[in-house]
Amino acid sequence: MATATNTGNDRKPGENGGNNLKSNYSAITYGNNHGSLSFGKIHKRADVTSDVMLQASDGEHFMSMDKDGPRKGWTTFMGPGNFQVECGSNRAEEDDTCMINAKNGNIDIIATNGKIRLQANDIELVAFHGDTTKGNIKMVASESISGEAKKILLSSKNNTKIMSSGITECIGNSCLKIYGSIISGISDAVSVKDSKVGGQRYQVQQNQA
Repeated sequence: MATATNTGNDRKPGENGGNNLKSNYSAITYGNNHGSLSFGKIHKRADVTSDVMLQASDGEHFMSMDKDGPRKGWTTFMGPGNFQVECGSNRAEEDDTCMINAKNGNIDIIATNGKIRLQANDIELVAFHGDTTKGNIKMVASESISGEAKKILLSSKNNTKIMSSGITECIGNSCLKIYGSIISGISDAVSVKDSKVGGQRYQVQQNQA
């Protein structure tokens, strides 16, 4: 029978004979049945020491500032209900009021069973890096990517490509303009016999799996 992870109290030395057990003789805890404030508390598995831990009566409601072990320098907030942050009541519109900066590593915002919403007067997405392999913005959806606006303006310096394995439609109800220094139209007819101006190689490239 499987054992719940929170019942695993294995405090044996770490791998390869290393000792990951933490100990100290100066830990202090103040609290009652509503909550506690601890300094130097050792976590359940004895692998991390918390400089400061604020614990509520609910075991999933706490704040911990860890100092060593696999979570050295971590600050963890956890709560079973809402987590709310509000600021800027005495700031101006042009001020940078709230900032989250990861000096190294990624920032993950995950809604395991819900939606992520961004709402503001304006929203800017900027990806910039001197390395040509970086500075990218990527969107991936298992179903649809949809947008609605009065104007949609897209511009690229090197290449623009719109591709679909199904149907692609380009519609302008009032006017549709297409301009190119060279315009080339190719259909699957060239797959049997190349046209007099070529195109078979391009057709093969666009149909590769």
